[in-house]
Amino acid sequence: MKKVILVVLTIIVAFLVYINVNAEVGEIVIPEAAIRVRVIANSNSIDDQSMKMKVKAKIEESISPMLIGVDNVEDARSVISSGIKQLEDDVEVLFLDNDYDKDFVVNFGDNYFPEKDYRGVHYDEGEYESLVVTIGEGEGDNWWCVLFPPLCLLEASESEVDDTEYQFFVAEMLNKIFS
Repeated sequence: MKKVILVVLTIIVAFLVYINVNAEVGEIVIPEAAIRVRVIANSNSIDDQSMKMKVKAKIEESISPMLIGVDNVEDARSVISSGIKQLEDDVEVLFLDNDYDKDFVVNFGDNYFPEKDYRGVHYDEGEYESLVVTIGEGEGDNWWCVLFPPLCLLEASESEVDDTEYQFFVAEMLNKIFS
């Protein structure tokens, strides 16, 4: 009888833990005083989309770390503004290193964003304060996220957690009971 009760309790605990671990992270709501970032590819060719992701990585490498610890939008604007020249230089070197012969434009201010549905949340199209890098003709698919507050960095760290393999004590207990 004790084993049956233990098994039932174990199953209940396992179910509750499973629900908790697999629950949606929740809606990512963009604050009103947010600064977005967007990279628009030249086209949807493999090379152009690949370059878009390399530019995204360059932004994450150069500007995103400078925003860690910044707690107000005014300071964030200042940090981003002061980093634009370095970003432009970095993207130029990136293009040269990859024999990529397109032009690009970096714009920090109010920029158009199309509507987007992401993780069950609908984001309206409109003009938003943002850092936008347009590559070449800017006719390809784009990538965007929130640069300040640093939701892109939070999302990246969440995806690292998603790759973790979980081993539950409940499974270990069941193995001991039935082995």
